[in-house]
Amino acid sequence: MGYTIDRYPSADSPRLGAMTLHPVAESVPRARRWFRKFIAPYNPACSVDDCVLMLSELVTNAVVYGRSDDPWIVRVEWFREGASLRVDVHNPGYPANVRLRRPEANDAHGRGLLLVDSVAESWRCGPSRFGGTVVSFVMADAWPD
Repeated sequence: MGYTIDRYPSADSPRLGAMTLHPVAESVPRARRWFRKFIAPYNPACSVDDCVLMLSELVTNAVVYGRSDDPWIVRVEWFREGASLRVDVHNPGYPANVRLRRPEANDAHGRGLLLVDSVAESWRCGPSRFGGTVVSFVMADAWPD
């Protein structure tokens, strides 16, 4: 298991940190713990609990729905973009498979992106620069001026 942290973001490198995770269920709580640990020094004004909840949903989706014939990993990166915090979760799945669902009350699954949609300032999905899919969320005013 690996992770990297960029301690000093700058205009040339807005990435605050990154981690790589194996596509297994145990990676979800690990992602939550690592994100909390490594975002804390930046003291964001947004709710870290909300970010951890959304990160947990996206990593869960990456583990459950990511597909590849070769061994693969889930990549998580977080960035400072002006006053906003953006979190990206990459997996080898197909972007077309990411969709916001409206589950019935008795459905056991299908609420992850709905939750992200209701908490984040915005979210998006598309092709990842690593191949596969990236799903991102943005928290506005994470670092107000």
